[in-house]
Amino acid sequence: MCDTCGCNVTQGNRHLIEAGGKHEHTHDGKVAVEVLENLLSENDHQAGHNRQHFGNHGVLAVNLMSSPGSGKTSLLEATIDALNQEFRIAVIVGDLETENDAERIRSKGISAVQITTGTACHLDAHMVHSALHQLNLDDLDIVFVENVGNLVCPASFDLGQHLNVTLLSVTEGDDKPAKYPVIFRAADAILISKSDLLPYLDDFKPERAEQAIRHLASEAPVLNLSARNSSTLDNWLTWLRKAFTIQDARRAAGETTKPKIQPEGEKLHAHG
Repeated sequence: MCDTCGCNVTQGNRHLIEAGGKHEHTHDGKVAVEVLENLLSENDHQAGHNRQHFGNHGVLAVNLMSSPGSGKTSLLEATIDALNQEFRIAVIVGDLETENDAERIRSKGISAVQITTGTACHLDAHMVHSALHQLNLDDLDIVFVENVGNLVCPASFDLGQHLNVTLLSVTEGDDKPAKYPVIFRAADAILISKSDLLPYLDDFKPERAEQAIRHLASEAPVLNLSARNSSTLDNWLTWLRKAFTIQDARRAAGETTKPKIQPEGEKLHAHG
């Protein structure tokens, strides 16, 4: 997919390869590979800078990844309702077009920065850095990054977050982890969303989905939930509280943690 769609070059990093940019000049015959490798290197450098920002301000950064329509925004709305008195939350939202999801988040009284990526099917660290300048990190505890809906590219880019969470909607089929292993291998937690629809779907079995995830050698917790039913959110909220406590302890010890960037994804983006 990424060998042909050109998604490595985004509005966030385009300045690096345009006239006068740091990587404007490359050698004949290896131009494409060198440019892509340079952009990935620049992305990782920017991601480290973003993570330092989060760490300096005691903020936990969580990247939400999934296919389009899996319920990321609905989950965020339900999470904000549940934790708004406990944590100071903000959201960075990525979409190809529109501010629809950011407006839904803002209606909860939460700061939300929309990034419209145009043709790019993922967020990158430069985009997230620009969004951070629109947030007051001193006033926040948790920043969620709602990545562009895509089961391939988002797993390949370090944004500066601490943790990755991947959603799998019951409407997508329980074989998605087998079909799109990279994004599920990158997850620190996997949420089977829209579980309220399970009684109406005879072709999705949560146990089959988890079996497919375990076949990927993933030990990430698999949590069933529905944003429409607050009683199903307890395990997710408990996981989030624990993640914040662990990250706070890391920060106090002068440490941090990085997301699981997938080598298969890096290879897809760097070599044609």
